[in-house]
Amino acid sequence: MNLRHKFVGIFVLFVLSLHVGAIRSEDWPHWRGVRRNDISSEMSGWDGKVWQVQGIKWTKTLGQGSCSPLVVGQRVYDLGWNNGQDTLFCLDAETGKEIWQTSYKCPRYGRFKTGDEGLYAGPTATPEFDEQTGHLYTLSVDGHLNAWNTAEQGKQVWGLNLYDDYGIGQRPKLGRQGRRDYGYTTAPLVQGETLIVEVGDDTGAVMGFDKKNGKRRWTSQFTGFAGHTGGPVPLIVEGVPCVAVLTQTHLLVLRLDAGREGQTVATYEWTTDFANNIAAPAVQGNELLITSGYNREAMVKLEISLQGAKKLWEQPYYSKICTPIIHNGHVYWSYQEVHCLDWKTGQLMWKGGRFGDAGSCILTKDEKLIVWGGRGDLALVETAPTAKKYQELAHRPRLLSSDVWPHVVLADRRLLCKNRLGQLHSYPIAP
Repeated sequence: MNLRHKFVGIFVLFVLSLHVGAIRSEDWPHWRGVRRNDISSEMSGWDGKVWQVQGIKWTKTLGQGSCSPLVVGQRVYDLGWNNGQDTLFCLDAETGKEIWQTSYKCPRYGRFKTGDEGLYAGPTATPEFDEQTGHLYTLSVDGHLNAWNTAEQGKQVWGLNLYDDYGIGQRPKLGRQGRRDYGYTTAPLVQGETLIVEVGDDTGAVMGFDKKNGKRRWTSQFTGFAGHTGGPVPLIVEGVPCVAVLTQTHLLVLRLDAGREGQTVATYEWTTDFANNIAAPAVQGNELLITSGYNREAMVKLEISLQGAKKLWEQPYYSKICTPIIHNGHVYWSYQEVHCLDWKTGQLMWKGGRFGDAGSCILTKDEKLIVWGGRGDLALVETAPTAKKYQELAHRPRLLSSDVWPHVVLADRRLLCKNRLGQLHSYPIAP
């Protein structure tokens, strides 16, 4: 077996493992969960009459930041900024008590910050957990890329700074609106022995680093500035392991197979005012969705082949923050309202509710949609085909006091809900 076939085999097993929950199904070890698609193997807690979500079990203030918590076993990992430093917290999932913490100096905003400082601060990129090594990877707004050993009280394994090491400059102004630069926002992604990071360098928009020592392994053919997006997404194209990410100006799909790492498979121009491609690509098979508001105000479905990207449909519905969920022939997301589209045609099936700009969703094993939006509105919504229109089963308003940019998490019958000020609440779901 040659190296390429071996790598493809490992990647296929990885992707399959995402669908069967190779990591404990009650965990939430990556951005958007075990499968990186916001689809959970856990039940919602709906008993047919009442949503069995109880009151706050514990609360913890972590410091400012819009990254999402991770849950691995009985530990919660999360980041927050306060008094000139980022702090990585390890908490007991049951009680919220601190097990350990580790800090490093970091500014409140990225070094080339411009625009919207009143709406965000602190770390935005969700950490990445690697089950093989037990390492946790974090990326700060100011380019600190670090590996931490969770088995040794968060001891630093390695670290570098993307701004310092690669001379990254300020993002250019796009469109007719003002310039925006929020620093680094995109969650890292582990694939095999490699940590994939959207760097935004003129030698490669995306880079792969050895996850054990931080040494660079490859760079993408495609160059240009990093986007303001949630995270890269793995997919397989004609048997080839690939990854999709939104740069500042394009959807980029690149190869990950041995000897061809970083080679471009497809690009699709996607430029928005303010450089805000916040919702990441949503993938099913070799098809994916991209969506943005601002000057775009659209959602596009693309088919990816080794020859490039083919547009299948475009519809005038969009999300600014929430990455869509694709499930059983439907597409769901929360932006202002909860939306449901037909996956094949893009036609609107229904919409409803009031959730504001901020939002994230989880689809549960019992086909319910947990919605977290606005300034702390938590709701349970029925999904298609059971629901022919928007059907809200339960609603808990204003649980927190500011924008809930961080992603809601469902792990081991607990909902973890957080806002941009770093207030983290744990709500148990009754058995």
